[in-house]
Amino acid sequence: MKNIGFLSFGHWSPSPQSGTRSAADTLLQSIDLAVAAEELGADGAYFRVHHFARQLASPFPLLAAVGAKTSRIEIGTAVIDMRYENPLYMAEDSGSADLIAGGRLQLGISRGSPEQVIEGWRYFGYGPAEGETDADMARRHTSVYLEILRGKGFAEPNPRPMFPNPPGLLRVEPHSPGLRDRIWWGAATDATAVWAAQQGMNLQSSTLKFDESGKPFSVQQAEQIRAYRAAWKEAGHERTPRVSVSRSIFALMDDRDRAYFGGNGESKDQFGYIEQDVRAVFGRSYAAEPDKLIEQLKTDEAIAEADTLLLTVPNQLGVDYNAHVIEAILKHVAPGLGWR
Repeated sequence: MKNIGFLSFGHWSPSPQSGTRSAADTLLQSIDLAVAAEELGADGAYFRVHHFARQLASPFPLLAAVGAKTSRIEIGTAVIDMRYENPLYMAEDSGSADLIAGGRLQLGISRGSPEQVIEGWRYFGYGPAEGETDADMARRHTSVYLEILRGKGFAEPNPRPMFPNPPGLLRVEPHSPGLRDRIWWGAATDATAVWAAQQGMNLQSSTLKFDESGKPFSVQQAEQIRAYRAAWKEAGHERTPRVSVSRSIFALMDDRDRAYFGGNGESKDQFGYIEQDVRAVFGRSYAAEPDKLIEQLKTDEAIAEADTLLLTVPNQLGVDYNAHVIEAILKHVAPGLGWR
C-alpha cells in the first residue's frame, strides 16, 4: 500500500491557452481539485510555495479553505521556504489551519529553491545573522518553529492583561496537538536528509536532487532515503517516519493524454546546473499506456522505498482534466503495482 496524492505548483497565466488566467482562478481551482481528489480516493492534496511568481505563494489561507471543504484527504505543502518565514506567526497560521482541517495538515518545509528575485527573503524583512548563510537562517527559523509547535509556554505574561491568563508562561495560540509530528523537510542532498531525521521531521524528496554520485536519479534518491532512515533509527525517535517522493506520471488513456504527453517518448534523467553552479540531477517523467507504465515504474527504486507518492499535475489544464489524470493512476496503474 502507498499513499498517493497530487502536487500542484499553482501556475497561472493570462494566455488564452491557460485554464488558470488569474490568481483567483488558481486558488479556487486548487480547492476544487482537492475536493475532486478526495472523492476519487486520493490520499493527499499538496501545494508548492513560490514567492514573487505567478504561482501559489501564501499557503495557509488555501490550506484552511481546503480543510473546510474536505473531510479525509491529507493537506500539505511541498515546500514552504523557511527563509521567508516568521516562525511564531507561522505557528499561529499552521495551528489554525490544522484545527480547521481536523489535524490533517502535512507541512513540507525547506531551505527553498532557486528564486525569482535576488535574495527575496530580504524584502520580507529577514537576513542571515553574522556568519550565517541563507541556508543556516532557514534552519534557524525551522528550529524555532519546531520548538514552538511543542506547545510549551515561554512568554512572560502581563500582570495586567486584557483577558485572564492561564497560570505559568504563555505559548503561541492556537496550538494544534500532533502537528509537530506532521512536519516534513524537503531535502536535496543526503546530508540534509540526515539532518531532517535528526530533527525528527519526515522526509520529502522531489524530482530534483543534487548530483552526489553520477548515478541515475532514482538510485541516488533511494540511497538518500536509506541514509535518512538509518539516521532516524540512530536518533532513537519513537514513531515511524514518513517519506514522500514526487513524480510526473501520466497514463495515456485517450486522445487528450496522447496529445498532451504522448510525445514524451522514453524520457530520461537530466543532469545540469542550478544556482551557485551546483550540479543536479532531474528525474525523468513517465508517460505511457497503463501496462507499459506499470513495468516502467517497477524499476524506480525511490518510489519503492517511499510510503507516499505525490503526482505533479499540470494545473493550468483545469480541474476536470487533472482529476482524470489522478483517477487514471489510481484505477489503472496503482493496483498493478500493489499500491491499491
